Amino acid sequence: MTASRLARVLVAMLCAALVVPAIPASAQQGQKPQQEQKQYEPEVGQAGKDVVWVPTSEALVEKMLDLAGVTANDYVIDLGSGDGRTVIAAAKRGARAHGIEFNPDMVALSKKNAEAAGVSARATFEQGDLFQADFSEATVITMFLLPSINMKLRPTLLTLKPGTRIVSNTFSMEDWEADDTATVTEGCSSWCNALLWIVPARVQGTWQTPQGRLRITQTFQVVTGSLNSSGSTIAINGKLRGDQITFTAGKRQFTARVNGDTLEGTVTAAGGQPQPWKATRVASGSPRP
Repeated sequence: MTASRLARVLVAMLCAALVVPAIPASAQQGQKPQQEQKQYEPEVGQAGKDVVWVPTSEALVEKMLDLAGVTANDYVIDLGSGDGRTVIAAAKRGARAHGIEFNPDMVALSKKNAEAAGVSARATFEQGDLFQADFSEATVITMFLLPSINMKLRPTLLTLKPGTRIVSNTFSMEDWEADDTATVTEGCSSWCNALLWIVPARVQGTWQTPQGRLRITQTFQVVTGSLNSSGSTIAINGKLRGDQITFTAGKRQFTARVNGDTLEGTVTAAGGQPQPWKATRVASGSPRP
């Protein structure tokens, strides 16, 4: 081969090497190259559908669950579950817990966090809208939402099964006063208050009792009204805690469990012993609001 022809062959070989892409070692071994993906990291204050994301401190999460009395028998639903910390904390107590979150990246992150905590079997998450989700089976509702969102949810919350516990980080439900509150002083620098409501049974209406006609007016968990007994009208004042009602009429105290249109419990006169007591609703009314 002449020197000029050898030079042309070497140039051709060099050009071929330049235009043919190199084959990665992983591909040469029959493996597909893997592309590393950065894990999603939420930022405090990032925008959401209804509220910006601000995480509840771990200390307040535990206080909220304490205030609601969460046990392994509960089904906890967290509205706006963010990174999943409240759901995971409830699951660590043995409860079945579920988070509803609009941001799909947050949902994916929550699932990873639950898996890392070893509670995936009890902690579940869904991407969804708070105002379209079904949380009617919950025994406990947790949330850290704005007051305006709380108020939009309030009519639905009030239709939940009596005794359902609702606990909020910091924000109220306006004139529906909380049944209990708590404050965290250690491990929390902001948004450190927890408020608890217990969904009251609906008792407004007229009831027939052995003592006479009982008329109850209800405003959330507060009850007032009158007992018409032996020709006299006695004012009543009391309170509901879930499906348990307690009220006084003169010198008698009544305590009963609400079961639809039946009240059944005891009545205790001043200085006396509790005696069985029962009432039947004969006319219904809508509680305020």
